[in-house]
Amino acid sequence: MKTIRMALIGYGNVGQAFARMLKRREDYLKDTFDAKAIITGICTRSRGAVIRENGIDTEALTDDMFDKDKDAFAVIESGEYDVMMELTPINIMTGQPATDHVRRALDLGKHVITANKGPVAWHYRELRDLAKEKGVLFLHEATVMDGTPVYNLAKETLMGCEITEVSGIFNATTNFILTEMEKGVSFEDAVEEGRRQGFVEADASMDIDGWDAAAKLTALMNVLMDVQITPLEIDRTGIGEITREDIENAGTQGKRIKLLCRGRVEGGRPVGVVRPTLVDEGSLPTTMQGTASYVTIDTDLMGATTIIEEPFEPEIDHTAYGVLSDLLRILTETKE
Repeated sequence: MKTIRMALIGYGNVGQAFARMLKRREDYLKDTFDAKAIITGICTRSRGAVIRENGIDTEALTDDMFDKDKDAFAVIESGEYDVMMELTPINIMTGQPATDHVRRALDLGKHVITANKGPVAWHYRELRDLAKEKGVLFLHEATVMDGTPVYNLAKETLMGCEITEVSGIFNATTNFILTEMEKGVSFEDAVEEGRRQGFVEADASMDIDGWDAAAKLTALMNVLMDVQITPLEIDRTGIGEITREDIENAGTQGKRIKLLCRGRVEGGRPVGVVRPTLVDEGSLPTTMQGTASYVTIDTDLMGATTIIEEPFEPEIDHTAYGVLSDLLRILTETKE
């Protein structure tokens, strides 16, 4: 039986959900790939790192097992693993240190899976080319719409098509807030309810100000349209200035407000926009309630194809599945 070993850089909600999901699919890996997957390294920002060549029992993981003197690069440089998973929080302004984690693992000839969109938003072409040079895979399905197979759809199902535009609602938090405000809930109470439900961060500014949506748009454009653009180049407006009066005025016009994203190439230059937009009642964006989101991919040969992510509990499992699906792709493409 084949053993595939993983190093997890970052072990927050996504890493822990992935570990649980991996255990639920042990029999599937054995039956489908004649393989077992073990986690041989875990690194966290606050606790340090654990490295176990024979595997870590994540259900028995305790704080005293971590070495505070070891950091992410200690795991990347000295750990015994086949796949490095970059699961740390994003730095939208630079993509670091996640990009350096990915770059070093690829340079060592390791497959890389990232749920952190920073490396894809800032340095995708470089990392893609490095992976190709080293003969390994660089996968990133969980970076946009969690585990919904956006990249795989484009790669596997839309082969031969030129992608001319990507658009949609990419940020679930802002969509939830706008949906709540349509019900008469105040902006502040909607944010607080999102925190209570666990999907709004203590500092929600990255979502509210449109940065998360901009990073996702950038990632999609870089991968699907083979351009080079960063989040700083997106024409970005968040929802922080939207008032109850704005919502009510839109309703009187038979419209609603949604934070829409759109990216395309104009005059040979990539152009991306994230902006609150008035949309007609009954149109696709208005059917996205709560934390639902969607991506529309426009092509020259197939026209427009849309994929929708519906709300799901627990929501973190969406992202964990994106990581798992990339692992399954590695097993599929390296199957002997």
